[in-house]
Amino acid sequence: MVVRESFENSLQELQRKMMEMGELTVASLDKSFTALKNQDIELALRVIEEDNEVDDLEDEINQLAIWLIVKEQPVARDLRKIIGAIKISSNIERIADFGVNIAKSTIKIGKTNSQIDLTNLEAMKDISVNMLHKSLEAFLTEKIALAKEVGDMDDEVDQYSDDNYKHLTNYLSSHIEQTNQVAQLLFVNRYLERTADHITNIAESAAYLIKGRMYDLNT
Repeated sequence: MVVRESFENSLQELQRKMMEMGELTVASLDKSFTALKNQDIELALRVIEEDNEVDDLEDEINQLAIWLIVKEQPVARDLRKIIGAIKISSNIERIADFGVNIAKSTIKIGKTNSQIDLTNLEAMKDISVNMLHKSLEAFLTEKIALAKEVGDMDDEVDQYSDDNYKHLTNYLSSHIEQTNQVAQLLFVNRYLERTADHITNIAESAAYLIKGRMYDLNT
């Protein structure tokens, strides 16, 4: 009984670290987008500097997960939970990298007149943050309905991404002097679209934990 209690405590620690990673990543996305909107170079630089915290947590999760597998030799749902934690932490780390990429685009744009109002980039970011909260909650509470909601929200992000691409490329055709900024905004559009894809991967890991089979929530 004591052994099982120790194992459950370790699983909870694994989940706590995942949630901390998620919170740091949401903060990275929010800060990087605030920097982009306000052309705040100092804030963008801070986002880049703080990325190490997410990387360190991913390492801690991987080490704890491997230790649990070797020491406890878990099976069935417990093993799925541990493998899910490894996969999810990898996806969260990649999402945090996209936050860094947005910060780098902000620096490259500099202080020129912002054309961000031509886009729905902020809506994409807000939906992505909501998706990340729901996907992690789906994993922790084992609610399949939440995982499926994330898949539906990914479709919204894809639609915004397509619209942004059309608006920005049309704008560029008559504003060649804005090539650098428009190119960076197109990159940001891509980063946010890929962010939603990685969050959908997290929801799929949650669905696998709950149902014991793989789901493709991107279709």
